[in-house]
Amino acid sequence: MKLLALSLRSLRREWHLPELRTLGASLVLAVVALGVVATLATRMERGVLASAAELIGGDLGISSPQALPADYAAQATRRGLAVTTGAGFPSVAFAHGQSQLLDVQATDGAYPLRGTLELLDAHGRSSSGHGPPPGAVYLDHRALVQLNLKLGDAVQLGGRELRVEAELVRQPDGGELVALAPRALMNVSDAEQAGLLGVGSRARHRVLVAGQPSAVRDWRDWVQAQHMPQGAQLITPEQTQERMRSAFDRASAFLRLTALLSALLAGVAIALAAQRYARRKTNEVALLRALGTPRRQVLGLLVGTLGLLAVPAVLLGALIALGLAQITWSFASQMFTTVPTSMPIGPACAAAVIGLAVLAGFALPPLTRLAEVPPVAVFRESAARRVRRFDALYLVPALVALLLIWSQSGSAKLAGVLAVSLLGVAVVAALLSALLLWIARRVAPGAHPALRLGLAALARRRGMSLLQATALSLGLVALLLLAVVAPALLEGWRRELPADTPNWFVLNLQDDQRPDFEQALAQMGGQKLNMAPLAVGKLTAINGRPIDQLKFKDERAKEWADRQLRLSWAGDLPPSNRVVAGRWAGEHPAQAEVSIDTMWRDMFALKVGDTMSFNVGEDNLDAKVGSIRQVDWSSFRVNFFLVLDPAHANSLPHTWIASFYLARGHAEALAQLSRDFSNLSLIDVDAMLDRVREIVNQVSGAVRWVLGFSLLAGALVLAAALAASAQERRHEAALLRTLGARRSQLRAAAACEFALLGLVAGLTAAFGAAGTGLWLGHAIFHIDNFVPPLGSLLLAALAAAIVVMLLGLAGTRRVSHTSPMRLLRES
Repeated sequence: MKLLALSLRSLRREWHLPELRTLGASLVLAVVALGVVATLATRMERGVLASAAELIGGDLGISSPQALPADYAAQATRRGLAVTTGAGFPSVAFAHGQSQLLDVQATDGAYPLRGTLELLDAHGRSSSGHGPPPGAVYLDHRALVQLNLKLGDAVQLGGRELRVEAELVRQPDGGELVALAPRALMNVSDAEQAGLLGVGSRARHRVLVAGQPSAVRDWRDWVQAQHMPQGAQLITPEQTQERMRSAFDRASAFLRLTALLSALLAGVAIALAAQRYARRKTNEVALLRALGTPRRQVLGLLVGTLGLLAVPAVLLGALIALGLAQITWSFASQMFTTVPTSMPIGPACAAAVIGLAVLAGFALPPLTRLAEVPPVAVFRESAARRVRRFDALYLVPALVALLLIWSQSGSAKLAGVLAVSLLGVAVVAALLSALLLWIARRVAPGAHPALRLGLAALARRRGMSLLQATALSLGLVALLLLAVVAPALLEGWRRELPADTPNWFVLNLQDDQRPDFEQALAQMGGQKLNMAPLAVGKLTAINGRPIDQLKFKDERAKEWADRQLRLSWAGDLPPSNRVVAGRWAGEHPAQAEVSIDTMWRDMFALKVGDTMSFNVGEDNLDAKVGSIRQVDWSSFRVNFFLVLDPAHANSLPHTWIASFYLARGHAEALAQLSRDFSNLSLIDVDAMLDRVREIVNQVSGAVRWVLGFSLLAGALVLAAALAASAQERRHEAALLRTLGARRSQLRAAAACEFALLGLVAGLTAAFGAAGTGLWLGHAIFHIDNFVPPLGSLLLAALAAAIVVMLLGLAGTRRVSHTSPMRLLRES
């Protein structure tokens, strides 16, 4: 209690010191910047996740090949969640003496809970709605064409006669790109009465829920605690089709990256302020030790003083962060229409805890060493500056920085890339600074007087100059990554989906139809036609062992082994594919080879050299795994998990799948194409492309908002780094003024010193940001053609040198305008 009172008295007495006020302000603003960024990132990530929820029709769900117990829906209702139930199954429809296999979704009137069910009425007017009422059915355009139906006609489905009430344009479907049959939407009660959902049916039942995130998580925990029916699995937004999942993964990585860089900026600012405070306390600690105060009590007094400052500072910072985050969200939320409105408090609290942890981690080593200052340091300053032996305390800041990166990244790979990159930047900055100091000692004697004074000032404070250059480099590289590299990465992502990205896919194209189809498409104005053979088969064995006798760790393997597989073949490596293991087979390998996607490698624990057996129609094929590919599913090209070599696959029964780009406004021409080639399935992916582009725009907006608050943390880093040597510079200025130096000479010397310091930090940061951006582009965001904007980075480096020089001059202005006698008294 006595120590706490002494700490409080010390804090009141020292509050006028600029070092303590700077430390308090740095801590408050650091927590504010980190808290606002983390809160915005969390809410925006929820917004992106809400976009994913629109693809599945709800926030979460469960599907099963068996009817789900009523408890699943009852438990959701009890938690205040909206619920919709239904099932999906194939069924044959009959009309006008014709039949057609349909992909049927049976739903209730609440479907969809998220997203839009887009319909066309008999007058061609578009509207959004919910599941059809009993006795009605919605059919997509392909089904209407195949059965020669128009709205209002009757169709027989499952032995029941239903009225075609609307044309189905778009529905939440999990982002599935390829549906092998036209789609239909009917009421679940009609399906039950028709016996389409009875025992032995091929239906997959589902329950979807939507509501507050906490209630959804609670229901998910309850579901996972139950003994789910055999074959049941959760339906989550994260499990959407590969092309959409890639977009969501990239969006999350961008948001995590921006929050992490702001956290690092805040950490550097706090570290510099804590170091400066520790240096300021050296003389006072030496006096206490000379008066007989025990080392433990000195350390307790230092920690208590800092703690009494830190706790209210981080609480104030957290409160301000919540307020600013709410104000900012009122503008930024215009990018999202379905995001929950409740503000998460966790990120701001986490920012406060991180602020305390960073302060403790970076302040503990100097404060601990400060407590060991010998009493003789009162009389001899050199005793306080003696070289200390290395011990574990010096590892604490590094460990805190690594934990900060880990806690904020949410990805081991992203954390590793940034940690190694920032370590490299720190090492290079230290080496360049050491080289500059080495040059300074040799160039200074013959240089211009102002430059000579500036170089001499850097050389005299060798350790401080190295620290300042390293801190400035780390702060600037984080800012450049946010301000220059992140927008360039987003632009690279946007360029992957240009305006003429293929937006239509065609299935079931026959060999003899290809020339006529190409001609018809050219007359319509179609572009970028890409065709690939498509065979439907089944995996029967791996390495000679029947697939039904194998056990796999990955739960997805059994489901995929039971599916019909889509196989293709190609002589050349398809675009947007990259071989990561083995070699591409080419046109004529010695034996049959198959190239697999990395997902199949992980799912079935396959490796190059394994043998896979397939059954395609009446043919059997044994193929060796010749290569493993990384597929860019976000490219919207025709891609396959399994690609055979053409020499051994050409004879397999197959059709063709094609993709092409067609500008909007060709509905009549497409309808005629469907009539002329009645066996084709035309699939419009414009909606999916629009969703991906919308995600890119949302993340771009998020980065802009985050950058504004990150600039605050960057300003803290600059101010703290430049203020670190303020005390020594005041003392030197007093001596120079006493010896007759003019104010203009002092300003010119300071300009040279800070310009050199800023140039070293800026160039290091520019090349560090370029290298880090290149690494992030390839390893995290998979943007293979990304090239860092070196011109913009070098201009930013020059601007950084100028800003550092101007801030340094502003900080020394007061010194140059003060009388030498007063400066000597203060020093």
